[in-house]
Amino acid sequence: MVRVVTGEVFDVAVDLRKSSPTFGKWIGFALSAANMLMAWIPPGFAHGFLTLSESAEVLYKTTDYWYPEHERTLLWNDPTFDIAWPLIDKPILAPKDLAGIAFRDAETYA
Repeated sequence: MVRVVTGEVFDVAVDLRKSSPTFGKWIGFALSAANMLMAWIPPGFAHGFLTLSESAEVLYKTTDYWYPEHERTLLWNDPTFDIAWPLIDKPILAPKDLAGIAFRDAETYA
């Protein structure tokens, strides 16, 4: 479960399940303190977000403990997805996002 308690983000989930009819497809939506929406990102999906406000506080409820050694990062602007990020300027990326890999090279799920 993902929820924004301060600020606003554009949240994206990408289906990495080969057996799914939506494999390789993405969905994006705004989560904010104002709209009070929450999102559930199922296992087998990549997840990321773009902060739209000056700052944002995001809460996660996960289905398991976080193990950083198992974390993987997709290239945020991979042309395979053509995600319609609502960018105004060039985004400021975390080091792990700068090192993201292309979808064609990514681990997927059954």
